[in-house]
Amino acid sequence: MLKQRPLLIETLTAVGLIAAPFVLPYLGFAPNTVNRILVWGLFGIGFDILFGYTGLLSFGQSAFYGTGGFVAAYLLTRASFPYVIITVAIAEMFYFIEFNPLSDWTGGENGLPGVPTPTLYLGFTTVHFETGWSLYQFLALCYFIGIVIALRIVRSPLGAILNAIRDNPLRAAAVGHNIHGYKLTAFVIAAAYAGFAGGLLGVLQAFMPPDAFTFDTSGQLIMQTAIGGTGTLFGPLLGAAVWLFLQDFLQAALGLGAAWKLVLGVVFVLLVCFLRRGLIGGIADLYAYIEGKSATKVEPKDDAPVSRLTAEEEQEVAEAEVAREPTAAPMPPRRRAPEGYSGPILQATGLTKRYGGLVANSDIDFMVNQGELRGVIGPNGAGKTTFFKMLTCEVPPTSGTIMFEGRDITGMNVTDVCQLGLTKSYQVNQLFARLTVRENLTIAALAELRGKFRLDMLRSL
Repeated sequence: MLKQRPLLIETLTAVGLIAAPFVLPYLGFAPNTVNRILVWGLFGIGFDILFGYTGLLSFGQSAFYGTGGFVAAYLLTRASFPYVIITVAIAEMFYFIEFNPLSDWTGGENGLPGVPTPTLYLGFTTVHFETGWSLYQFLALCYFIGIVIALRIVRSPLGAILNAIRDNPLRAAAVGHNIHGYKLTAFVIAAAYAGFAGGLLGVLQAFMPPDAFTFDTSGQLIMQTAIGGTGTLFGPLLGAAVWLFLQDFLQAALGLGAAWKLVLGVVFVLLVCFLRRGLIGGIADLYAYIEGKSATKVEPKDDAPVSRLTAEEEQEVAEAEVAREPTAAPMPPRRRAPEGYSGPILQATGLTKRYGGLVANSDIDFMVNQGELRGVIGPNGAGKTTFFKMLTCEVPPTSGTIMFEGRDITGMNVTDVCQLGLTKSYQVNQLFARLTVRENLTIAALAELRGKFRLDMLRSL
């Protein structure tokens, strides 16, 4: 359905944002609470791309959140400018810097007060976004733009590779993707969303608080994303809604004071234990269960085989059968050795690997010619695995050289030699377990078509 209606999610998001001011007040949501939910939801979009789609957990997002917020607050207050990490240690470092060396710019423990609300100049008129539901319009527009960009990213070739890295980074590198470059890209995207959301926080509160840098901010973001559901983009928004609504309810209605954190901690633990995929994952599972029970069951004939495949898997099998037809155009061959080269395809000379005093391989000469099949046999512990890892550059040799189609590949990494056309299968299958058969094949094809790294994050897959 999503492939047939590619803008369905964007349309539903826009409708939901437009309807929110008319519906949420009847559910007990104050306008300030809704605005805070939007800021946290936007903050969480980038984190979900990092954690939910790439599998990289960061406790340092508060560093970018606070930095973006104070830069925006400083430009809006003291500079009269129009409104336009990876570890806990980094977050704490930024927190220390904000309170000490940079206190003249950040206000130190007092923060930066007097952050103005945004103003939009349209030429023929000027729109002022004040507080409450008026400011909601501005924040909702920012969130909508943020979610549209995020959806484009996760639907792009870049998004597909991030999913592959989350499932099996070893295999992603072995088929020719530069996983370190893509991980860095995910961190930059998450940092950009965090900085932008931090800027909106100062606008929302008319004050940029110093606690934006604290470790508690990063922890709260992680818990909100886990509650809502990772790998969904909308999970952080739902998690923020649950978190902030319960926070206000527990403090105001039940009068728990500081004990609200303990109660929310218990709620978080229960949700993690019983809804491993968060609230959105639980809703999706419930929908699939209801849809499965309501589906019509057809009794097979006695002589008819019973299909063990789901409808989606049967469709993929059918498409694979079509691809086998003689009329299907073959894939273009990978560029091989330089023209005129007629030597061995693969040649190792004097290959040796030592681990301290242990010699795994010693002075191996090995050669494979075009069209030739060779086998390597030996007892357990003979060094066969180490030898193959050296041939495919998973581990560097202590001494010796490896030539592939006339090129010296000694010391190269797995990704680079795969791009040249050399890789291996694994004794234990290395698949992307959470991806479909088609998606598994797509990841390998993308390395062939795009090279080891490309930032085509807004291109359709």
